[in-house]
Amino acid sequence: MILVNQKHQVAWHKGITIRDVLKIMNYTYPHMAVRVNGTPVLDDQYDTYTIPDEADVRVIHLIAGG
Repeated sequence: MILVNQKHQVAWHKGITIRDVLKIMNYTYPHMAVRVNGTPVLDDQYDTYTIPDEADVRVIHLIAGG
């Protein structure tokens, strides 16, 4: 299992990527910051970065305002 934002569990399978988790969670914001086990992952790696089993994934939606 993968734990997303300390409250949602996503079933793990070999080769699951950040993009897969974002789709499962229905996260569609254009700007997000992602960390896997505390390590920041750049958005150009979302399709290729594979997540290990029992990972802690944090996704923060970036919002601009004024």
